[in-house]
Amino acid sequence: MGAFQVDLKSLMGQSSTEFLASSQYFILMDIRLPRIVLAGLTGAGLAITGAAIQGMFRNPLADPSLIGVTSGAMLFAVMSIVLMGVILPSMTAFFQQSMVALFAFAGSMVSIYLVYFLSKKAGRTHIMTMLLAGIAITALTSAISGIFIYLSDEQQLRDITFWSLGSFGGATWTQVFIAGPIILIGIYKLNTYCHSLNAIMLGEHEAEYLGVAVEKVKTGVILISSLIVGVCIAMSGIIGFVGLVIPHFIRLIKGADYRFLMKSSALTGAIFMILTDDLARTIIAPAELPIGILSALVGGPFFLWLLMRSQKEQWLL
Repeated sequence: MGAFQVDLKSLMGQSSTEFLASSQYFILMDIRLPRIVLAGLTGAGLAITGAAIQGMFRNPLADPSLIGVTSGAMLFAVMSIVLMGVILPSMTAFFQQSMVALFAFAGSMVSIYLVYFLSKKAGRTHIMTMLLAGIAITALTSAISGIFIYLSDEQQLRDITFWSLGSFGGATWTQVFIAGPIILIGIYKLNTYCHSLNAIMLGEHEAEYLGVAVEKVKTGVILISSLIVGVCIAMSGIIGFVGLVIPHFIRLIKGADYRFLMKSSALTGAIFMILTDDLARTIIAPAELPIGILSALVGGPFFLWLLMRSQKEQWLL
């Protein structure tokens, strides 16, 4: 009987070890790794789009939210949460998350189409008009979002708040396989505009004299950047300031040569987002801090520092 107990304990110990190993493998491969990959892709995508838009606007303080992509995604995501709760009150969490992501992406595309349509005249895209159209679309979509938020119930309000703060907590390999190719191809395409953006920094007319198809470049940058940002927002919610902080940080260190700036922004953005997500996951463990809060805590003071620095330089001039 004693020998049988020893063998049983040994068997139970072995199965427990195997169970622990399989659990650790599951946590690593199906929870941690897709989260890290999605965070890296999102950080790289947001950072390189910020660099490209800053080059197109010729303004280091520009970021993707200026052209209404973020606010459009927010409006459609809020609409999906509120309306789906009324139309399909018994829907599963997975179906709700999928619909929110789909609606957010559609909203970003509708918003950028309106901005692009309003800013195009006589075959040319006017940057200042695009900026003003982006501000107008942002104000309008924010107001409509406010109406839906006012009409939402308590659970819907919690869902809206959680989504708007951004998180990689629900990252899956399915999201990675959907977002990954779009973001990576977009990053590759934006890198092909490095020389053109260097020329545009001298001025649009000067770039045209150098043989740059300025209108084609502006259209490509806007559409590709909007596609990348739309996918990132759809998969992780709204994460602000990455497109502003990372490119300007690289610009302060190595200058504004877009042949270096674009690649470095993508790499630094990926590293920054992975580290920030890790901090968000552990800083108040076992709870998790939304990553949008941490990115704003870093980006907000940095943005204020940029403003004070630019005012000081103007005063010295």
